[in-house]
Amino acid sequence: MDITAQALNRATLARQLLLHREELDVEDAVRRVVALQAQQPASPYIALWNRLRGFDPARLDAAVAGHRTVKATLMRLTLHAVHAEDYPRFREAMEPVLRGSRLGDARYRSSGTTPDDTGALVEDLLAYADRPRTAAEFGARIEERLGAPMDSGAQRMLRQYVPLWHAGTGGPWSYGNRPSYIAAGLRPRPADPEVAAEGLRTLVRRYLEGFGPASVADMAQFALVQRPRIRAAVRALAGELDQLEGPDGTALYDIPGAPRPAGDTPAPPRLMAMWDSVLLAYSDRGRVIPPAYRKLVIRVNGDVLPTLLVDGYVAGVWRPRDGGIEATAFHPLPDHVWEGLAAEARALVTFLAPRDPGVYGRYDHWWDKGMPAAETRIIPRG
Repeated sequence: MDITAQALNRATLARQLLLHREELDVEDAVRRVVALQAQQPASPYIALWNRLRGFDPARLDAAVAGHRTVKATLMRLTLHAVHAEDYPRFREAMEPVLRGSRLGDARYRSSGTTPDDTGALVEDLLAYADRPRTAAEFGARIEERLGAPMDSGAQRMLRQYVPLWHAGTGGPWSYGNRPSYIAAGLRPRPADPEVAAEGLRTLVRRYLEGFGPASVADMAQFALVQRPRIRAAVRALAGELDQLEGPDGTALYDIPGAPRPAGDTPAPPRLMAMWDSVLLAYSDRGRVIPPAYRKLVIRVNGDVLPTLLVDGYVAGVWRPRDGGIEATAFHPLPDHVWEGLAAEARALVTFLAPRDPGVYGRYDHWWDKGMPAAETRIIPRG
C-alpha cells in the first residue's frame, strides 16, 4: 500500500489532535499525543491549548501536582511530559541510551566513580528524593555519600540518569527554570536487555499510535535509539503492524486501523509551541517543515522556534509583541489565511494574559539577528 507525502502530513495532524480541537481530559490528551516536549515550561500548556477545545491550564496544573502527567528526561535525552502510566516502559526503552550517554559521559567518567559506587548512589538518591529536592541538595547529598567533591557537570549527568520526575515548583506554568526533582512514583524495572527490548516495543507501538506511519529512521530519531534496536523491535512486532510504502519508496510502519485521513483533508491554522513534538518526531522533518524553512525554525543550538502552521506545514514564526502576537510569514499568505491566524492569535493572547503574556521573550535574539519575512503582522487583542 502506498501513501503520499500529503497524506502522511494529515495522518500526523490527526493523531496529534491538530485537525480540530477535541474535548478530552488532559491525561487522555497527553496519552493520545504520546509525549510533549517540555524543555520550556510553557510549551506543554501551549501545545495542549492548540489541541483541546476550551483548554483550562489549571487542568494541567492539577495533573502535574497529582503526578498523573510527569516530566522527565526520556526520548532524545531531553525533557518530555508523558502520562504517568507510560513512564516506566518509556524509561525501560531508554535505559541503554541514558546509561551510555549519561554515565558514559566524559564528565561523569572523570569523576572516578566506580560502577558499584554509582549503583549505591542511584539507590540512595531515589530514597533521598522521597520529597522534592533541588539540584543543590542533590549535589550536597552526592558529596556527602562519596566523602569527596564531584564536579557539577558530573552531578548533572548522574541526576539525569536517575529515574526522577521534575516536581512542580509553582509559577505561571507549574515548572520554573530552577527545577526540583522527586523519585519516579512508578519505578522502572532494573536494567536488563530483555526488559529494555520489551520497553522499546511498547515505545514503538505508542510512537506509531501518535506519529505514524513512520520509518525505522523516524522511530530512531524520535527516541534517539540506535536503528538496529528499532529494527529488532519492528521485527518482533511484525504481525501487529501494517507496512506501507512512502512517497520515496521507504518502508513505513503503522498501527492497523489508525487514522489516515485523505491528503486533501482541511487543516486549520495553528500557532505552535516552541519545540512542539510534531516538528522533531521524524528523521524526515519535511513531513511538517518545508526543507527551505528548517534552519529558520530549528536553530544551530537546538532552539526550535514557535511556528505558524498553515495547511499543515510550517509557514512562519510568531512571538508576543506590543500587547499582541507578531506573526512572521516566510512566504505570502492569502487574506483568508491571515484571518484564520488572527483569530488564533487573539485567542492565544487571551490564553497567555493571566499567566505569561510575554512568553518566550528570552528567545527574541533570534528575531533581533534578522528573520526573513514575506510579511509580518502584529495582531492585537480583541
